[in-house]
Amino acid sequence: MKNLQKGPLIISGNAHKDLSKDIAKYIGQDLTKSEVFKFINDNTFVRILENVRERDVFIIQPTSFPVNDHIMELLIMIDAAKRASAGRITAVIPYFSYARTDKKDQPRVPITGKLIADLVTTAGADRVMLMDLHAGQVQGFFSATVDELTALPILARYFIEKKLDDIVVVSPDIGGTKRARDFANKLGAPLAIIEKRRIGNKDTVESLNIIGDVKGQSAVLFDDEINTGGTMLAGSVLLKENGVKDVYVAATHGVFPEDSIEKIVNSKEIKEVVVTNSLPINYKSEKLKILSISELLGEAIKRTNRGDSVGALFL
Repeated sequence: MKNLQKGPLIISGNAHKDLSKDIAKYIGQDLTKSEVFKFINDNTFVRILENVRERDVFIIQPTSFPVNDHIMELLIMIDAAKRASAGRITAVIPYFSYARTDKKDQPRVPITGKLIADLVTTAGADRVMLMDLHAGQVQGFFSATVDELTALPILARYFIEKKLDDIVVVSPDIGGTKRARDFANKLGAPLAIIEKRRIGNKDTVESLNIIGDVKGQSAVLFDDEINTGGTMLAGSVLLKENGVKDVYVAATHGVFPEDSIEKIVNSKEIKEVVVTNSLPINYKSEKLKILSISELLGEAIKRTNRGDSVGALFL
């Protein structure tokens, strides 16, 4: 008989230990002891050091840098829990790296998001918990049950508390319009859209024009993630050229490869960058605000364990 009502067990990979500890603290327990490391031959080793038999196990592992190493860790941790007779295994992936490769949009390319989803479920995950996917259809890639959480209420609360005058939410491209509209609705603000063109497969963006009125207002450029920041940098320049008073940049996921975070934070057009801690960010600046999602994930885990509604969190 499964002992799911004994409470959840939280196991952490190496991708984001701080987030895992904060989640466990919110739930009111310690992390389940485990070892996750690499041998000298570059093979990953996992050992769970506590009994998980018939228990409700949640494995916390965003796919942060190095992405492929952390994916492999996740798969091996799931397999270890499965072979230890865990009652139910939930892979908690606050950031799912390959969500952008969600379709075959060029000849002879893979749909890597589907491949990774297949690997996660084949490894033995019964459930998957994700957050603010780049493309919603990625949920359907998993044969396991999926809960997609959103950080929109957390981000919206932050800007509401700032009490900005004449705020407008700006989508950095047409594809992100629905996401930005949802955010604008939470703020009670109007929506504007930047029409842009991306050059080939490179992270180079040519911004074209703004749809909507932004002059004299405080603009929040809003997206699901900030990668190299090319879109946000180009958008902020365009907004300033069109008379915006202050430009704030906001997203759930701050990926920030290489030195991109410095370029964004040091931009004279951008007043503040606001992201969550779905990924580890080892950078400090007065212009960078990192909001915690640990309570949201912790509450979702508690509700999943009890069999309560997770969707009710966002009503």
